[in-house]
Amino acid sequence: MTDSFATNGAGREQGGSHEIDRHRLIDDLLRLAHEEDVGGGDLSAALLQSPDAPATFRILMKQPGVFAGCEVIPRLLPLYGGELSLDWAEGVTDGWRMSEGMQEVGTEKGPVGSILTMERVMLNVLQRLCGVATVTRRFVDAVAGTTAEILDTRKTIPGWRVLDKYAVRCGGGRNHRMGLHDAVMIKDNHFSGAEGRLMAAEVFHILNRLLESRVRPAFVEVEVDDIEQMESVMSVLGVDVILLDNFDPDELRQAVEMRDGHGLRGKIALEASGGIDLSSVRAVAETGVDRISVGALTHSAPAIDLSLERVT
Repeated sequence: MTDSFATNGAGREQGGSHEIDRHRLIDDLLRLAHEEDVGGGDLSAALLQSPDAPATFRILMKQPGVFAGCEVIPRLLPLYGGELSLDWAEGVTDGWRMSEGMQEVGTEKGPVGSILTMERVMLNVLQRLCGVATVTRRFVDAVAGTTAEILDTRKTIPGWRVLDKYAVRCGGGRNHRMGLHDAVMIKDNHFSGAEGRLMAAEVFHILNRLLESRVRPAFVEVEVDDIEQMESVMSVLGVDVILLDNFDPDELRQAVEMRDGHGLRGKIALEASGGIDLSSVRAVAETGVDRISVGALTHSAPAIDLSLERVT
């Protein structure tokens, strides 16, 4: 199985003690989902006359969307018995799009009792992943033809972050930092009240402390609230990304022109964030920013309708 759970955020991967075991986090989450649903046993499946009888079920995607979960669901099967098997339909991969109608995306075979016990957890996982991937693809499509990339945030369901970010990638988006452990992001609450040009001094001292440590973050990002703060932060060596928080399109264009006028294109990336939705994301992208981070990819994604249908 390929390592589809590795982040593809900006910069290098964090190493050393700051790495997280993404596969372990996923397996722990799936075990928890199994435990909370099955508990001491499936009372309904136990009443079947022949729970071990072989059966075949189809997994159906019942509304348009982007599929995600090919790398995840096989990790769930061993929790429900070694005799279960799953085959994805021809052409169905992570990122595959269904434009209309209803379509079979996979076939599950094994003891009927085991499949019925697994049904709800499997569908819950798939519906969530497909939902995030589908919302992400809508944003990615909305900025097509511009230079802007769509990124996620840390606004994920607790415990689900690795899977949520995997689904974002299935939808064509990119990952921001995985957590507090892999990148430095200096926000307004990190400052002691400094504003405007005084921010440069605070950022400078913060990054000096970073140099004194042995931590090597994937990137260093600083949040600013206005053009004056941005101009100040641009002067600090070591800043990779400037987050333009709640800038309107005119302010974003001004920020891009200022960055480019200082010869910093390709050296400092500009990221727009704050209240951006599908109705506004195109206008934001056309300002020339490099990145657009959207919390709604994960905190507001509706589930995609899937079901399990018995064939034999």
